Amino acid sequence: MKRLVILLLTMISLLSRIYSQSAGLDLISESEKLGAAVYWDSLSGTGLLEKNGHQISFRAGDGFVLQDYKKLALTDAPVVRDGVLYVTKGFLDSANKLFKTETAESNGFKIGAILIDPGHGGKDPGAMMTHKIKGKSITVKEKDVNLAVGKMLYSRLKAAYPDKKILMTRNTDKFLSLAERTEIANGVKLADKEAVLYVSVHVNSSLDKKASGYEVWYLSPGYRRTVLEKTGDVDKNLFNVMNSMMEEEYTTESILIAKFIMDGIAAQVGNLSSPRGIKAEEWFVVKNSNMPAVLIEVGFLSNEKEAALLADNSYLQKMSLGIYNGLSAFVTHFERSRGFTNH
Repeated sequence: MKRLVILLLTMISLLSRIYSQSAGLDLISESEKLGAAVYWDSLSGTGLLEKNGHQISFRAGDGFVLQDYKKLALTDAPVVRDGVLYVTKGFLDSANKLFKTETAESNGFKIGAILIDPGHGGKDPGAMMTHKIKGKSITVKEKDVNLAVGKMLYSRLKAAYPDKKILMTRNTDKFLSLAERTEIANGVKLADKEAVLYVSVHVNSSLDKKASGYEVWYLSPGYRRTVLEKTGDVDKNLFNVMNSMMEEEYTTESILIAKFIMDGIAAQVGNLSSPRGIKAEEWFVVKNSNMPAVLIEVGFLSNEKEAALLADNSYLQKMSLGIYNGLSAFVTHFERSRGFTNH
């Protein structure tokens, strides 16, 4: 049986490569014709296609797609050539067939909690720089900026979502290990069909004093989490394929959160700071949380001009409002599309 499954998966892989070579339709352009929304991240090679309450999660070069976050289906593999995402007519026909089916009544998926994690604290100051700000020598500590932004964000979310759990890993100047932070995140109590978002706030620093701007990180797909429990007689190879696809769900949602937050910050801070983009890395504090998670670097303390901004309460209010607007946009998106499957 195992040999048969391995052979089947090998054949599927070969067929996916053959089909990908014939892919010649630009998905971004074709999605507009379909009236579908497409979210594509070139860093991870993953994307999401949405229409009429249906979602298709896909990965470049992979013939497996995840339909409505619960059904694994085989189709022609999308392919990237010269930076453009291409699909076959078969891929689009399959997507359109799903989009034309009636959606089940809302499953009631919702964001049940948002956990804000201000980085560092207590004996761990994080990055720390002394600059001349308005004629005075001022030492700006990362832990203080993180906490200030975190508390502002907490107040906004608490006022906007009285029905959700808005939590902080710390709301005072205390030390928490990285393991303790992720333990708090994974220990959040949720009702059925609820999800939790994890938002870590940090400040950057660099040897290059000219480096500036804000960025949002999500978990690199290079780090593999186990998000499904292996039960019964499920073959290991098939289980790994399923696990990989379900794991992409967290990655895709984290990318969407990152995008919404980047857009939200840009709208608030304008020319005061510049976006450095969405990044992927194996951050410990992010990779050990079994949920959509992002890490925000709000600026560079090593840059004198930006350090002055980060020491300015009115600027931090703009930053926190931008993050809030991004999270709010994601919550609306998530709950409108009925979320993803709880594991």
